[in-house]
Amino acid sequence: MNPHISIPRQHGGTPSFGGTTPAGRSEGLRMPRFFKRLFKFPQMDFEMATWEMTSLLIAPKKVFRSIYYHVYTTHRPPSPTQKPSANSGPFQKQTKNTWHRPDPSFTYLLSFFMLLTGIAWGIAYTDTVGATVRLSLLFVFVHFLAVSLLVATAAFFLVGRLLGPGIAGFPGRRRRQGLFTQAGEGEQLEFGYCFDVAIRAFFPVWVWLYVMQFILWPLIARDNWVSMFFGNTLYLVALGYYTIICFLGYNALPFLHHTELLLSPCFVYAILWFASLFGFNIAKHVGPLLITGAG
Repeated sequence: MNPHISIPRQHGGTPSFGGTTPAGRSEGLRMPRFFKRLFKFPQMDFEMATWEMTSLLIAPKKVFRSIYYHVYTTHRPPSPTQKPSANSGPFQKQTKNTWHRPDPSFTYLLSFFMLLTGIAWGIAYTDTVGATVRLSLLFVFVHFLAVSLLVATAAFFLVGRLLGPGIAGFPGRRRRQGLFTQAGEGEQLEFGYCFDVAIRAFFPVWVWLYVMQFILWPLIARDNWVSMFFGNTLYLVALGYYTIICFLGYNALPFLHHTELLLSPCFVYAILWFASLFGFNIAKHVGPLLITGAG
């Protein structure tokens, strides 16, 4: 399945959730339609969420080429006293453009995977059923949702403030017209989109640090250089994936400038990984922190 990419119209209205403009960011945090659809399971596209998860591992750029969400709102027919217009008709359609895709299917699916992973970690490394339940809930609500909300909130204010439209930013070439924005269309960063990026960036972290680390733990927890190399590389790959997917998410927005700066942590990760090979087993010291709070 390869989702179709829609191009917004030039007369698009203001997004209904999470939009912020340089003139006033105080109106940006509104009640997301994402939360309004939390229990509307028939409207959720789990097939799309599965496609996104697969693509995040093999071709993450495709996800953010397809994440644009186009909303059509049907209005009532005009009243008899209303003057006819070029767009009037029995039913008028207004286009509202938003980068955020208010479909909680990805969040539900990854939460379910985190729950299963928590049960597996709990059975293997805790002593009681209660500790296993606590660890599973900790994985879902703290490791995944709370961390993603924290990252999204920080990105909403910092990325929008430092790299957003109308800001001089750093010297260099300004980005031109983007894939999704037409001339004259409003440019804004949405909190919902920041959350979309955060939860999708977390998926490779789940794969490498919650699944692969669990499977490889008997190997990477040993006191030898080969175990240390594989364990440290596991963390390098997970953090590298997280940073690159965040970069791709914000780089897809044509009104953000110098988004390549979001890749800077990768150089720090590489330096720390190389230094750790001289005697610090990251997995052996950090891995046990995953089950902290279960006891």
